[in-house]
Amino acid sequence: MQIYQIVILTLLVMFALLAIKVPVAVSLAGAGGLGLILLQGFGYASNTLGAAPFTTSASFTLTIIPMFILMGMLAVRANIAENVFAVANHFVRRAPGGLGVATVMACAGFAAVSGSSIGTAATMAKLSVDQMRAKGYPASLATGIVAIAGTLGVMIPPSTFLVLYAVLAGESVSQMLAAGIIPGLLSALGYITYIMVVGQRTIRRDAGGDLSEAVDDARAELREKRKSAGAGRAARAMSTDTTVRTAEPRTAAVKAAIAPRPSLRALPWRGVVYIAILFTVVLGGMYSGIFTATESAAMGALAALIILVVENRRQGVRRILRAFRISLLDTAETTAMVFFIVIGSAILSTFFVAAGVTRAISDWVGALPFPPMLVMALLLLCLVPMGMFLESMSILVITVPILYPVAMEFGFDGIWLGILIVKLIEIGMVTPPVGILTFVVAGTTGVKPETVFRGVLPLVGIDFVTTTILFLFPAITLFLPSLVAR
Repeated sequence: MQIYQIVILTLLVMFALLAIKVPVAVSLAGAGGLGLILLQGFGYASNTLGAAPFTTSASFTLTIIPMFILMGMLAVRANIAENVFAVANHFVRRAPGGLGVATVMACAGFAAVSGSSIGTAATMAKLSVDQMRAKGYPASLATGIVAIAGTLGVMIPPSTFLVLYAVLAGESVSQMLAAGIIPGLLSALGYITYIMVVGQRTIRRDAGGDLSEAVDDARAELREKRKSAGAGRAARAMSTDTTVRTAEPRTAAVKAAIAPRPSLRALPWRGVVYIAILFTVVLGGMYSGIFTATESAAMGALAALIILVVENRRQGVRRILRAFRISLLDTAETTAMVFFIVIGSAILSTFFVAAGVTRAISDWVGALPFPPMLVMALLLLCLVPMGMFLESMSILVITVPILYPVAMEFGFDGIWLGILIVKLIEIGMVTPPVGILTFVVAGTTGVKPETVFRGVLPLVGIDFVTTTILFLFPAITLFLPSLVAR
């Protein structure tokens, strides 16, 4: 069998396994193992499969991943997101689309300490979607805002995706994390601009005024009907019953709409303080030279544990231990999933190298009669359709071994490439038919997935604009990494 036939067969097997919902790690490892058997024989394949789990995972740099995951799990249990959302909502409530803007701001802040897009989206969906709908946001826009803002978790450091890319590509972890700050904030600014300019029109058209005013109008109308019908007991009973039926479904919405605003002193500022502490411990400690990247992650997890204890001290030791236990279990589950995928990716990458796939692609791309920037743009755009059908982390581990050598051949910067790859993976996290974050938001809020997709697609356009800016102006991405030592 020819090499190109083996490569095609291996890829077909991998996509077939993914299509029938075989776990990503098993699909990657199974396809890579089959390719190695067909290419080099069973002996070589068995040696590779036996050594890959240890050689791939026995990297000290990878210890940063479980520490960041643990920090995020502890931050979720410490209710940081709720406090940050309350503060953000207080300051932007009078701005156009104020609740939507507050949601994006809270997602950006929570992403800075959780590093998890799924955790960010699920938490904020519980907090903000009902409030936005009570203020007249269409269900599609309210859920779409949460889903797209949840993607900030994979860009704003600490981010497991950025760390994993740095490990796969051999780039500096500290520089990679620094590179995610400006693109993450730029993305958040794009979402906020859309909500304030375009989304506000939808909110006004659907809301038709404040909900408390709507209920007052309904009550006034009922009083007029009562007056014209007379003061009989039957009329009064019917009017009262109608009033209750009219107001009852909106009771929670009206309370949310007319609830008194807390004073500045009464706001839960501790959430903002906690974020500042964690951000300072992790990034400040790393870039000041006090900690290494792995040490800063461990210190961040320790700081998050202290915050968890402080936040739950009044609930008793049992509550603290229970929250800590759940955080450890969630961390173990997520870490095992990540490392399993990394091992499967290593097996598939070994096959690609043995078959000469990466070198063949580099030679083919280099021979194309197009400018390097155009070729790189076309290769990166291939990630978009992949994101419509594959899970986000599998896209990262499959494409980095292929795209990184090509980018190096053209002389592009590996940090810049990593941000673009992660940015396009963000888009894949909310685009149909996979769009994992849209299903997370739909499951959390009870809104149909197609409704969430309808609301998120215009915001995906904002992401494409941001990605284009980052692609055309690499200095935006590379400014902060240039200030950080490798």
